[in-house]
Amino acid sequence: MVKKIITYSILIFGAVVMLAPFLWMLSTSLKEPGAVFVYPPKWLPVPVRWRNYVDAWNAVPFGRFFLNSILVSLCVTIGQVLTSSLAAYAFARLSFKGRDKIFLGYLATMMIPFPVTMIPVFILITKLQLIDSIQALILPGLFTAYGTFMLRQFFLSIPKELEEAAVIDGASKFRIWCQIIMPLSKPALATLATFTFMGTWNDFMWPLIVIKTKTKMTLPVGLASFQGMYYTDWTLLMAASVIVLLPVLLVYIFNQRFFVKGIALTGLK
Repeated sequence: MVKKIITYSILIFGAVVMLAPFLWMLSTSLKEPGAVFVYPPKWLPVPVRWRNYVDAWNAVPFGRFFLNSILVSLCVTIGQVLTSSLAAYAFARLSFKGRDKIFLGYLATMMIPFPVTMIPVFILITKLQLIDSIQALILPGLFTAYGTFMLRQFFLSIPKELEEAAVIDGASKFRIWCQIIMPLSKPALATLATFTFMGTWNDFMWPLIVIKTKTKMTLPVGLASFQGMYYTDWTLLMAASVIVLLPVLLVYIFNQRFFVKGIALTGLK
């Protein structure tokens, strides 16, 4: 009994610590400008200033930032799921010379941190004359070794008898991937799509490097407009951050049932 009380106390404390930054952000977004850093801190804003959300939306071209983020995130998510599933199918279900060695080399790229590859990718994008374009945000994110690894683990769990029955019926490799493997892999695909969408939506460094025009910026870069060298409008910044966070929460809530199942199944392999 004592052990359970200690365990639950630690878990509740951890949950409160994890939620505190989010609650502070939500509270600050509804405060008046002069009430942000009062001591002792007040978690419940009095009066509640809903106008911060309207002011934050009108302070910068938020609608354009939103459209850019949605376009980039959807294109990268669809591209990663497509390329990763094709590569994973080849590594999991096809037999060809050097397959396992190529896969190990493919996995080794996961060990290379982004700052190491950033400069070569930037030079490549410059040679293609795509700097300051939406394509520069999409193209580098279309391929991922992590997605290939995760989907390969899931594809290995699908019974080979299904594939053999399809071959007897005359199905091609592409048709097996399209009509058998993909429909049976919804949990893993949803998990990869959720990770990719969240990562692309929150990406700050790469859009900051390649985008110069304000109308082509994404939301994380646009949020920096609220932070100046000498003054930061914290209430508008937090209100804008809450608006930016909502689509990611919706995607997570919508894919949660697939997300948990996909993590469990791929983790068992």
